[in-house]
Amino acid sequence: MKAVININGRDRELSFEPHENLLEVLRRYGYSSIRKGCDTTSCSVCTILIDDKPVHSCSYLVARAEGHKITTVEGVEGEAEKIANLLIDEGVDQCGYCSPGFVMTLMGLKNELKNPTDEEILDYFMGNLCRCTGYVGQLTAIKKYLEVK
Repeated sequence: MKAVININGRDRELSFEPHENLLEVLRRYGYSSIRKGCDTTSCSVCTILIDDKPVHSCSYLVARAEGHKITTVEGVEGEAEKIANLLIDEGVDQCGYCSPGFVMTLMGLKNELKNPTDEEILDYFMGNLCRCTGYVGQLTAIKKYLEVK
């Protein structure tokens, strides 16, 4: 199968099998920021934005993406760098494997919630698992990013 999908502001023609998800196909086309974790939507390391909302790419079939706007970390490098620096400042950068999914979830939160409370932030990030760090520093970095915008 083939589909033309807008990825990071650019239309791309992708070839794929009917059963393939975005995680597999986007990585095959060179979007290496998308990480593979659990394949069950439990860890969020594969998070991308579809129409500016966070989506687990491991469970989203490529065929459903036609006509939608996809954003990966490669499409928001400047913002991703700001977020990464805030994580580093808080000492919660460790291995970095979960960082791309974290960045994309934070971008989605910024798009969807205005002036979120700590509880709303924690709820929004509920599925973002990090095995290296505590979540207190991440919450501090999130709040700093949302203030900076």
